[in-house]
Amino acid sequence: MKFRGVVPPVVTPLTADGALDVVSFERSINRMIDAGVDGLFVLGSSGEVVFSDDARRREVIENAIRIVAGRVPVMVGVIDMTTKRCIEHARVAKELGADAIVATAPFYAILGPKEIKRHFRLIHDAVDLPLFAYDIPVCVHTKLSPALILELARDGVLAGVKDSSGDDVSFRFLTQARDEEGLDLVLLSGHEVVVDGAYMSHADGSVPGLANVDPVVYVEQWRAYQEGDWDRVRELQDQATHLMRIVQVTSGETGYAAGVGAFKTALMLLGVFETNTMPEPVLALEGENVEAVAQVLRSVGLLK
Repeated sequence: MKFRGVVPPVVTPLTADGALDVVSFERSINRMIDAGVDGLFVLGSSGEVVFSDDARRREVIENAIRIVAGRVPVMVGVIDMTTKRCIEHARVAKELGADAIVATAPFYAILGPKEIKRHFRLIHDAVDLPLFAYDIPVCVHTKLSPALILELARDGVLAGVKDSSGDDVSFRFLTQARDEEGLDLVLLSGHEVVVDGAYMSHADGSVPGLANVDPVVYVEQWRAYQEGDWDRVRELQDQATHLMRIVQVTSGETGYAAGVGAFKTALMLLGVFETNTMPEPVLALEGENVEAVAQVLRSVGLLK
């Protein structure tokens, strides 16, 4: 199964007491599918994978597969600190019907390229599903080099990459080498604000967390890219960039609370989520910060 186009990393809604809000989850997934997204990625960074125990991970996967019901492919994050744990998560994902799995390099214990390559090879060998490498050095403190990725792609270990490194130079080298070698390697950008640049580098799609809030702008951008309408691609990128200010307007919040917290707050204001509850110990946006997010939504016409 080929993953191309817009594949949002699904934000996981919680009830006020921290349980999975299945009703909001279904509403959000259906909203994105109705908007025309090409796939969904559950249990990524936006999906609170690192805050989720095994029971919550299973609950999220089961409900996602049930709700999607085959309408689009579903990628599942199997992210954990060790290879053994990633393999355990991958086996559960396969059992529950995932179409592909996504893993980062190991983290907490800092490892070198040899161990990282072995990590991906062992996951690939253990579970018969397409394996995507998730390049997110801000969280795992390891940057996956183009050379490492290309070696694993040549050996059939990696089906693709979700690049959230923010390193556009590295991504360009990677897409160029992939194209020149004719490798079967799907390259997806994890950007929100320079997806147009990724498409100019021959990316196969995007995985923007902001697509939870406004899936339409990214779907239309992908279609414009397919049609070669670069003026429209840039115009839509400008629209998305204005909306992305929701993560910048909050006061006194940083990191996860400002990023995913802003997405959840926007989804609550739009009536998609019932709450903007965050996983412990992350604090939800409140008061003036909620109003600041609302002002951005009004400025782009998403909220009256």
